[in-house]
Amino acid sequence: MIYAVIIALVILLAVFLYLQNNIIDITRYVIKTDHIRSRLKIVQLSDLHSRPFQKVLQKVYELQPDVIVITGDYINDKEKNKEKMLDYGKELLQIAPVIYITGNHERRLANFETLMEELKEIGFTVLRNEITEVTVKDNLLTVLGLDENQADFDDYKARKNGTFQYQDMQPYFEELTHHGGYKIVLSHYPENFEAVKENNYSQYDFDLQLSGHAHGGQFILPFFGPVFSPGQGIRPKYARGAFGDRPKLIVSRGLGNAEFPFRLFNHPEINVITVSRNLRK
Repeated sequence: MIYAVIIALVILLAVFLYLQNNIIDITRYVIKTDHIRSRLKIVQLSDLHSRPFQKVLQKVYELQPDVIVITGDYINDKEKNKEKMLDYGKELLQIAPVIYITGNHERRLANFETLMEELKEIGFTVLRNEITEVTVKDNLLTVLGLDENQADFDDYKARKNGTFQYQDMQPYFEELTHHGGYKIVLSHYPENFEAVKENNYSQYDFDLQLSGHAHGGQFILPFFGPVFSPGQGIRPKYARGAFGDRPKLIVSRGLGNAEFPFRLFNHPEINVITVSRNLRK
């Protein structure tokens, strides 16, 4: 009898964990601005970690975005499923243009430069401290994609010891001021928005920052919230949701997992950002 109970509990736990990692949440944000002419829809995907998630592909198809942005860790640091992820990217491109930035996992790869070229070849707009202008439905989107390269294992040790030096991204933000339209910054690391003292991004003139990396804290516990994120530690503030007004930060909880194999009360997430014209009375 006791063995049957143990087996039943194991099965229930396995089903529970499967659902925690495979139920997809769609989180919607609505932003009003004077910087566009007509309504547009942006889908943010983050931290797939080499998972060619077919449910996500179907959801994105149903959402019919005008632009897809990928905020890093598309392929993990062991280059698992690389060819499948390249094919997956081609399918995303059948839905909408894809703008991509690097995460810490891609940055650890020995053949990083080759991977960047392969992503460009399939049609991704790969931004590495670069700006691109995209016209969508008579709207000008100006996108700054940052390649911060700040989370290899030595960086984590330095951050823990309080000796880590954040990059000064000011030159790229200054370049951004010379562009018009609705201005989006893609940064893998959400803590760089405010938590970094003199080099924080929130001091600059732009509309929206989209980030990932924190995986929603991996576990989200009642009365505690997100548990842990590399770079932020215990109870990370910038693990999910939205912060600020203009500039505004939106953080994706991500879609895949890295070294830790499962999530808890923290389903994979697709962010849908609808930007519409601010109609004055």
